[in-house]
Amino acid sequence: MDDSSLRIAYETHDGVRELVDCLEHTLESLSIDFDRWDEQYVKGPGMYVAVVIGPSVADFAYPMGDNTWPTDRCHDVRLDPDAFYETAREVARTRDGAVVVSVDGVVQEQLVRFTDLSPDELECGAGDPDDPGYEDWMGSRHMSALDTSRRPNVVSTLTLSEETGRVTRFEDGSFETTERGDLGGEWNVDVTH
Repeated sequence: MDDSSLRIAYETHDGVRELVDCLEHTLESLSIDFDRWDEQYVKGPGMYVAVVIGPSVADFAYPMGDNTWPTDRCHDVRLDPDAFYETAREVARTRDGAVVVSVDGVVQEQLVRFTDLSPDELECGAGDPDDPGYEDWMGSRHMSALDTSRRPNVVSTLTLSEETGRVTRFEDGSFETTERGDLGGEWNVDVTH
């Protein structure tokens, strides 16, 4: 028996898919609940979240100084979704860096800056170095999320744009994005379509 038969397919695991959905819903709620997007010189909440396999991202991330997630108020996405939302709302307005969440839902305290993919990583199938897949609307947070989603121990990255309220899910170098006006679809009566 080889070791690969023991590997858990986190990318398709029901519990991990539910976790990613919960995180995306939280970012959508943060966007919808902020009502000043149209005001000049006002930035909304912004967030970058990475769902990772394994206990550490130290090989491809650097700490963002004093930017931390208040684990004393919420250390697990699944235990108390309301506490997670309230904590995320504060972090999205006051801190910088990516929030790292393990596939079991545990939020790491330190916010991080992910490193760029190296040319060797790009050559190993992590993306096309001549066409990284960036779109015109992407800022540095979104480009980093797209690149980071290509790493083998990252299941998904998600972003909430502080400029527009757009929410995007990145997986394996692909993405699905929803502009603020389309968040919640027909059930969202508060957002102008």
